Amino acid sequence: ASAGMGQAMAEVFVKEGAKVVAVARRKERLDALVDSLKEGPGEITAYAGDVGKREDNEGMIDFSVKTYGRLDVLVNNAGIMDDNTAIGDVSDEMIEKLMQVDAIGPMYAMRKAVQVFLDQGDGGNIINTCSVGAMHQTAGVAYCAAKAALTAATKNTAFMYMEQGIRCNGIAPGGVITDIPLVMPAANEFGFSRTSKLLDFSPELGMPEDIANAALFLASDESKFVNGVILTCDGGWTNL
Repeated sequence: ASAGMGQAMAEVFVKEGAKVVAVARRKERLDALVDSLKEGPGEITAYAGDVGKREDNEGMIDFSVKTYGRLDVLVNNAGIMDDNTAIGDVSDEMIEKLMQVDAIGPMYAMRKAVQVFLDQGDGGNIINTCSVGAMHQTAGVAYCAAKAALTAATKNTAFMYMEQGIRCNGIAPGGVITDIPLVMPAANEFGFSRTSKLLDFSPELGMPEDIANAALFLASDESKFVNGVILTCDGGWTNL
């Protein structure tokens, strides 16, 4: 929640009156976010943690319940990009890092959230930031595979717990203006020569607020009959 789409989500949720626990590794940026939203009308509290780690995923949910008394919505938004490397050249480190942050970490959080939802006994709501990369070759094999795994986990969870009133949906952004390009590794030459062919068909980049508004809809009762859906927010990019 310290930048990009996550920050925009925290802002729009608080402005709609939600009680938000904002999670990121950079505590100083979280503190600045909390300070900027202190006038509400909702509430926001910072929790510093690494969403690639099981203990931090579980800890943020325990903290949420301790702070606000219950958990209603889990948003798994944090993610990292790869360097466009294809399968023939991808390193063990790249595979493991992308899977850990983009797929395994969110599954830890989903598992803990479902346990809390079942204990509360009145349903729950999970929103995962997936990606058009799960079905569209916009990145390297590690990123696409990790986001495909998260997409599958989203749909499976929706099916498994629909009778318990637990919803699980995903958002699949296309190109969005965030600071991710600033921290991405240098692009693999061969991989980028392939993925860049799709850039000719890319529309104007979206803004973080575009994704935040989609998350707000999925978090609200206005989407109460929406479950197991991956909501594509890409300006039509994947209509190829």
